[in-house]
This record gives sequence, structure tokens and C-alpha cells, in this order.
Amino acid sequence: MLSLEQLGYHPTATEHPILSEINLEIPPTSLTAIIGPSGSGKTTLLDIVAGLAEPTSGRVAWRSQELLPEQLHQLVGLVFQFPERHFCGMTILEELRLGHPELRTEQVYAALQDVGLGDVSIESAPHELSGGQQRRLALAVQLIRQPQILMLDEPTAGLDWSMRRQLVALLAKLKQEWSLLVVTHDAADLLEVADHCWAIESGRLRSVEVASLR
Repeated sequence: MLSLEQLGYHPTATEHPILSEINLEIPPTSLTAIIGPSGSGKTTLLDIVAGLAEPTSGRVAWRSQELLPEQLHQLVGLVFQFPERHFCGMTILEELRLGHPELRTEQVYAALQDVGLGDVSIESAPHELSGGQQRRLALAVQLIRQPQILMLDEPTAGLDWSMRRQLVALLAKLKQEWSLLVVTHDAADLLEVADHCWAIESGRLRSVEVASLR
């Protein structure tokens, strides 16, 4: 289990802390949703858990063991908002093998199958895919690394209704094997598959009963 303990983030350039006394546990094989408006600290929280930023107080622990940012890189997979903007490979195969040239073709096919892209040619260009398919490819890029925690920043942003429904169905499938942490400003699509829900406002976290939001 991943635990955030009294986590705080207050850069010297800001008058008020971005995150204050965050306490959160992310259980295995579950989906935890954090809801909050823009500027509430959602993305900063993901950056810290992914090891991209260091907290100014508190700690991130895995099975009670505090982890350094470089250790979090290995533990956590982060899918950015609009991840398609970060694709670098000329083909789907290249995209999945970036940083992992040793991956066998069957491993690539297995990762694509896991996210519902089993019928897509690995020689296709990532930018030729639809918006929903690109989000699925971004998930495959992280899953192929075999992280313990999979985090997503506004995964349904910019998608139409049909694509959002397909992505939510995929997350419901993935949470059966992975621990998912999803942040969003609009949790309407995610509530039916979320196991735990939190609200964040001005850097402070409070628990919300999922049933009360459905």
C-alpha cells in the first residue's frame, strides 16, 4: 500500500502552501479518485507521488518504507493530461519500446491487448489514432513498465461522451489488477467505478463518501 503522510508542499515563491498535511492511503486493486478545481493542487500531488517534485514536509511511503524520488520513478506510472502531446515514437512499436529496447514483440502485443488496442497495427503512427485510442496507448506505455501504482491526470479531458465511457470501462477493468489514483475536476464519469473518493480544495484533502455523489 502506498501512503502519503502529512505531506506538504510550500515553495518559497508562493505566499500560501500548495499542499497542506495530506494524508492518503492508496489500497491495492482499487480506484481512488481525487476531485478538485483547477489550482487546487491535484497535479502537484501527482508530481510528488511520481517523484517529479519533492515535498517540503511529510513523506511518501511504500509498505511503511519512505521512498526517495528516484525510487518513486520505479514504483509509479503517471499518465499526463493530454498524454498524446508527449508521444515521441514514429510508430506504436517505437513508442512502447522507448527506454525499453529489450521488449519482445509479444510483450508489446500483450500490453496493447490489455488496453483494448489488440487490433491496431504496431506500425501505425500514434498520432493517427483517435483521441480515445491515444489515451489507451498512453496507458499501455505506463503499464508495460509494470508499476505498482498507476496515476492519471484528468484522463477524460477533451474526449467526447462515447470515448469517455470507453475509457472509464477500461479503468474499471484495470483496477482489478492495479492500484489506480485518478485526479479530475469532474468526477461524474468516474464515480461508478471509484472505490474511494476525496475532494481537494486549496491544497487540503477531505474524504467523500462515493455513494453520496452517485
